[in-house]
Amino acid sequence: MSTSEDQTSETQLPLSGVRVLDVGNFLAGPYAASILGEFGAEVLKVEHPIAGDPMRRFGTPSPRSDASLKWLSEGRNRKSVTIDLRHPEGVQLFLALVKKSDVLVENFRPGTMEEWGLGWAQIHEANPRLVMLRVSGYGQTGPYRRRSGFAHIAQAFGGLNYLSGFPGETPVLPGTVPLGDYIASLFGAIGVLIALRHQESTGRGQMIDVGIYESVFRVLEEIATAYGTSGKIREREGSGSFVAVPHGHFRTADDKWIAIACTTDKMFERLSVAMGQPHLSSSNLYGDQRKRLADRDRVNTIVIDWVGSLTREQVLEKCLAEEVPVGKVNSIADIFEDEQFLARGDLLHMTEEGIEDLVIPGVVPHLSKTPGRVTNLGPVLGNATDEVMRDLLGLAASEIARLRAQRII
Repeated sequence: MSTSEDQTSETQLPLSGVRVLDVGNFLAGPYAASILGEFGAEVLKVEHPIAGDPMRRFGTPSPRSDASLKWLSEGRNRKSVTIDLRHPEGVQLFLALVKKSDVLVENFRPGTMEEWGLGWAQIHEANPRLVMLRVSGYGQTGPYRRRSGFAHIAQAFGGLNYLSGFPGETPVLPGTVPLGDYIASLFGAIGVLIALRHQESTGRGQMIDVGIYESVFRVLEEIATAYGTSGKIREREGSGSFVAVPHGHFRTADDKWIAIACTTDKMFERLSVAMGQPHLSSSNLYGDQRKRLADRDRVNTIVIDWVGSLTREQVLEKCLAEEVPVGKVNSIADIFEDEQFLARGDLLHMTEEGIEDLVIPGVVPHLSKTPGRVTNLGPVLGNATDEVMRDLLGLAASEIARLRAQRII
């Protein structure tokens, strides 16, 4: 490849030319469209003309009266197009967009799109090349398919919440963030990329069916295999781990928290040296993981006492000097000051009319040749409706005015 060709390929993002219709609400599914948009896809957010995506009003209010902070951040890299999919003319407009698109993302309760005349059969007929991502709480099949799906419920049903918390206490919601929505969307984005690769070679699209609960279940390590083999039910273990010790969170003298993970005997040997107690890793004490696990409380007490006698920076310095796996338990205030987050561009500062400086999470993953980007915050409702109706669908100004007057767009 010539130098000029190489430069062109690097400036053009890998998904440039891919058009994505995002017709979902909140995060499960739409976050997959966000990822595709960060790497060059054109994302058209199709919303109801009156209220739009409920995420616009969910969470902390922002300086922009029409949007929450959540919408500004997670609605990134989109154009908003308003269409009433419950109206027959709205359905026809949407199918016209389907014919000019490559990917459709939806997360309604299974059967809803079919009720509107926009199920997979109709979508596939309108555009046989189109890839359709469908994310729902329980998937498109099975006895629970019509149940409402939310991240919290899916995390509970999928087995994650049962593991979260301290022994004998109420299971907790991990991090109080919708992990299930993000995990399902990541699987969805992978499915879209695989389906687009298949489309390239065959010319045919396909449907991708992701259940939020099963996306959560898929990342729960060995719990299914352990239960199927021996009947072992993993219980809540707080900040520790049943496979290693010391492995958890420890309070420092300056009332901060540190994470230490000693998953091997070598790691514990290094920690023993860092603590100034190298004898702890001898063969007659705790040099073997099995002995540490058998005397878990004593080992943890030794580490708790040592960490509690030092500041967080002192613990970090001593552990890092011996290459012990260690890290701060960061608050968001810590993250904003951390040099690693700053060096990696993990905090993006965005500005737009009415907003001077808004910080949002950066793009992941980092690509060496074609890194992703964020072009805009969550858009104003309907900001691209006229543009899309006129330039993409070829409607006259009078027709656009009629559709708007009838609240179809």
